[in-house]
Amino acid sequence: MLSKRCALVGGVILAVCLATPLSPAAADPAPQSASPPAAPPSMIDALERDLGLSEAQVVARLANEERAAAAETALTAQLGASFGGAWLSDDASKLMVATTDANAAPAIEAKGAQPVLVKRTLADLNAVVQQLDRAPRRATAGATLWYVDVKTNTVSVQAPTVQAADALVAAAGVDRSLVTVSATAEQPMTYIDIVGGMPFYIGSSRCSVGFSVTRGSTPGFVTAGHCGRAGARTTNPTGTFQGSSFPGNDYAWVAAPGNNPTPYVRGSGGSLVTVRGSTQASVGASICRSGSTTGWRCGIIQQHGATVRYPQGTVTGLTRTSACAQPGDSGGSFISGSQAQGVTSGGSGNCSIGGTTYHQPVNEILSVYGLTLRTG
Repeated sequence: MLSKRCALVGGVILAVCLATPLSPAAADPAPQSASPPAAPPSMIDALERDLGLSEAQVVARLANEERAAAAETALTAQLGASFGGAWLSDDASKLMVATTDANAAPAIEAKGAQPVLVKRTLADLNAVVQQLDRAPRRATAGATLWYVDVKTNTVSVQAPTVQAADALVAAAGVDRSLVTVSATAEQPMTYIDIVGGMPFYIGSSRCSVGFSVTRGSTPGFVTAGHCGRAGARTTNPTGTFQGSSFPGNDYAWVAAPGNNPTPYVRGSGGSLVTVRGSTQASVGASICRSGSTTGWRCGIIQQHGATVRYPQGTVTGLTRTSACAQPGDSGGSFISGSQAQGVTSGGSGNCSIGGTTYHQPVNEILSVYGLTLRTG
């Protein structure tokens, strides 16, 4: 019999208590293979290095993350309007699923996840982020980023000073009880590098390929919108920006006829990681990034749906991670396990001291431009 433990989340004493931890035995009862698909050695090595894990811990974590992503996808649809978000525990052994409906606990537990009763749905909190997005420019200019923090069931607003964060909240007319404000030293910037490099160029600027895509019979790739405007020409590979959005969004796609789109991301040491789909990974899941400056780097997904203010303007709907990046990595691939996640937008810090990086989710790019992700 499960012991009952309750916690305070978003100001609510939980009436829904712990389910079994996310584990092979507690996962969705659908038939499974005896062992999870083997991750590329380069990914295992990078996760060991960047997360401080052993090989066995990395393998177990990836297996848990794969099950968690499937459970979160199913529960998002099943819970509907009561869904409050989901996140993994620090070691990825448990998936927490928030809901405003105490009666949803059995459905959550049936997927091997832990129910958390909260006051606000994810839709409620996303609406707050959108309200902040619409605030006057003079207010957003003083802030750094804002996002839904599913773990606290609030919206987090961060700025160089608490006063600047409060000013944004006030200007947006947001209910102060729905947000938390804090000061941050982050100074996000885009990762375009105005010097030559690989793997593709726009004049004298360098960015990184995100993922291979096709539109109809036309091959190409997705990348960051700040790398080039529609009509801009690229070299190595040769192509043309067909669509680009920045700021507001930070995505673009380049048509590159005559080139061969592959289902691969360049991993550690030049090895190839196969892309098998684009299921969004949960908050708390591990993630790796490939870019033309710093190569293969890994971290943890911290939040989805963040709004970030760059010097060029505000970008919404980004995913925040602890994987580091540097100029020239812009547009590069974010991948969790074998699932494409997004293209590098920007961040703060670097790969010497560590940092925070943001990516534009790939599924939005595919939908906007009617693209098909090349998978293996």
